[in-house]
Amino acid sequence: MATGLNVTGPLISDPSFPSDQSVSSRSINKSLRVAEKERRKLEAEDPFVLALKYFSDVEAGTPVIGNDEFEKNLVQVEKVAYSKGLSPEGISIMLEFSMSLRMGNAPCVRVLKCLIPATVVPQEAVVRAVAWLCVGKIPISAQVLFIKWVLTVFDMIDAKDQLRAIYGFIFNFVTEENLCPFICHLLYLLTRKESGKSHIFMQPFLLHLLSLYKVFCPELVTLSIQSRMKTGFRNHNAPWKSALIAVQKRSGSQVASSTSFLFTLHQMQCLTEPSVSKRVVPLVQLHSFAQLLKNMHCVELPAQMGSLLGSSLALHYLDCVQDESALLRLNFWLGYALHEEFLFCGDGGSSQNLEEAQQFLNKLLFTQDFLQEGFSSSEAFLYKFLRVWDGSLLRSQVLGLLSNIPVIPSIKIGQFLFEPLMQLFFTSSLFFKCGLIECLNNMLSKWLCWNTVYCLEDNLDISPNKSHTSINMTLTDFKDSLMELVHFVGRLASVGLQLEGYNSLLLSFILDFYETVCDMFVKYELPLVLVPPAGVFYPALFATDPVSVDRLAYIMYRYQVNLTEAKSHRKQPKKACRISHHTLCDFNHYMSVMVNCLWNSKMFEPDMGIQLKEELLLKANIPEYWESFNFIHHPAFLSYAVDFHHKVSVNYLYVMF
Repeated sequence: MATGLNVTGPLISDPSFPSDQSVSSRSINKSLRVAEKERRKLEAEDPFVLALKYFSDVEAGTPVIGNDEFEKNLVQVEKVAYSKGLSPEGISIMLEFSMSLRMGNAPCVRVLKCLIPATVVPQEAVVRAVAWLCVGKIPISAQVLFIKWVLTVFDMIDAKDQLRAIYGFIFNFVTEENLCPFICHLLYLLTRKESGKSHIFMQPFLLHLLSLYKVFCPELVTLSIQSRMKTGFRNHNAPWKSALIAVQKRSGSQVASSTSFLFTLHQMQCLTEPSVSKRVVPLVQLHSFAQLLKNMHCVELPAQMGSLLGSSLALHYLDCVQDESALLRLNFWLGYALHEEFLFCGDGGSSQNLEEAQQFLNKLLFTQDFLQEGFSSSEAFLYKFLRVWDGSLLRSQVLGLLSNIPVIPSIKIGQFLFEPLMQLFFTSSLFFKCGLIECLNNMLSKWLCWNTVYCLEDNLDISPNKSHTSINMTLTDFKDSLMELVHFVGRLASVGLQLEGYNSLLLSFILDFYETVCDMFVKYELPLVLVPPAGVFYPALFATDPVSVDRLAYIMYRYQVNLTEAKSHRKQPKKACRISHHTLCDFNHYMSVMVNCLWNSKMFEPDMGIQLKEELLLKANIPEYWESFNFIHHPAFLSYAVDFHHKVSVNYLYVMF
C-alpha cells in the first residue's frame, strides 16, 4: 500500500531543512536591514543632519570668529528653516544651542530668528529655554526676542501643562521693565482659574492680565478695571510671521497659529492639551449637542479662541454658560486679528488674502448673529477702519458688522460714526447709499430690540454681558442717541435723493427706515416719536411710482396710531410719552398736505408748504392745476386712472350695442 503512494517530499519536516516561511521571513528582515542601513547612510551624508549634529555636540567656549565650520552649518540650517521649516527635533537642538550660549552671545539672536517650525514645537524645548532664561546670562535683547518667539508659536506648542507648571517662575519676570509687556502677554495666554497671585499696576498690558485675574478670582483684584481699554498687547511676531506663512503655504498645510484668519475647531484636535483632571473634557472631543449638555460644566476650551468662530457647538456653550473668561479671551483674540492681521496688514491685497478676510468676517458675523450681540473689539476696529475705507472693499461684511455695534453715547456718535459715513455716502454710488441706509435701519432695529429686552426701571444696560461690551446709560441718554441716529439718516436721505435724482430704489430703502421709526412707541415701547423731514416726505408724496406713495400713506397712518396711543398713556407715568410741539405740528401739516393734495384737490394753496407764484402756474398752461396731484391726475396713479377709464368705456360700449 505504501508502494502505491506517490511521495514527493518528507512527511515529517527535518529541523535542518529550512521551510518556505522561514526563508521568506529571513529575506524580508534582510531587506529591512539593508534599507535601514541605506537610510542611515543617506542621513549621515545629509548636510542638514550633519549641521544639527554639529550644534548638538559643539562644546562650550568654541569661538565664533573665524569659525568657517560654524558659519557653514548655520547657513545650512537657515536654508532649510526658511524653505521647509524645522522639525521638532531641529527646533529643540537649535533652541538649546541658542539659549545655552555655548558659543557666546553673538549667535543667539541669529539662531532665534531662524526658528521656523514646520509642524509643532516641543513643549520640553520651551521649558528648557525658560530655565536658561532664569540663569540670567542671556542679554536682555535676546530675552525679549525669545519671549516674542514663544508668543508667535504659542498655538503650535504641542502641550501647555509643563509651561503652566512653571507659571510662578515666568511671573517673576514681570518686574523686568523690558520684559514686562511680553511676559504679561504670555501669562495672559497661560492663565487659568487656578493660576495664583496677582500684582496691581496701571500699565495697559498689566491691566489686561489683571482683567483675566479678576474674572477668575475677583476677591484678589479689588482694582476697578474698565471694560474697554486700549490694546495692551502689540504684535510681537514680526521677525517670523512672513517666513512662517511662506513655509506653511509651501507645505500645503495650515498649522494652528494666530497669524491666520481661518482657523476651525477641528484644526485644534492635533494640538489639544492633555487634561490633568479626568473631569475636564476638551471641546474638540464633543460632536453633538447631547454630548455638550452632558459635559456642560466640565468643558475645556481650546487655547486658540479663534477656533470658536463659526462653530455652533462652541457658541452654544458660550451662550449657555456665559463664561466671562472665555468671552474675554475671544474678545482679545478678535482685537488682535482685526487690528494686526486686517487693519494694519502689510501683505497686500491679493485675491487669496481678500478671500481669507471675507471668510473670516463671515464667521465673525455668524458668531455675532448667533450670540445676538457684538464685541467691543470689532466695534473699535470699525471706528478706525471707517476712516480709511473706500466703501467697496468687503462692503457687505463691513456693513453687517456696522449694524451690530451697540448704542453709542450721543456726544461721541458724531465723531465715531457720522463723520466717516457722511463722507462715504456723498462720494459713493447709488448702491452703496442703499446699502448704508439698510445697514442703519438694521442698526436702529437692534437698538430698539435691546431696549425692549434689557430696559430697567432706572438704568438701561444695552449689553447682556458686562464682561466686554458694557454700556450703562439712562433712558434719556438712550433716546438722545436714537434721535441723533434718526436725524442723521434724515439728513442723508434728503441730500441723497437730490443727488440721485429722487431714485425710486433709494427712496424704497429710505421708506423702509421710516417704517421702523414710525412704530417705535407701539411696537418697541419707546416713548419717542420722530417724523421724517420735508426732504423725505415730499419726494415720496410726489413720486412717480404708486408703491412709494402707498407706503408713505401707510407710514403716516402708523404715525397717527402711535401718537394716539401715546396721548392715551399721558396719565400713566411709567408709559408717558412726551411729544414735542414741533413734532405734532409737522405731523398735522403733513396730514393736511396729503388730504388736500390727494382727496380735496387743493394743491398750491396757502399754508400747503409748497407755494408757487400765480404767474408761473398760468405760464404752465395746465388747466385746473390745483387738481394735478389728486388720485385721478397724480403721476403715480395716472396709469391706473387710464386703465379704469378704458375698462369703463369698453363696458359702456358693450351695453350700448
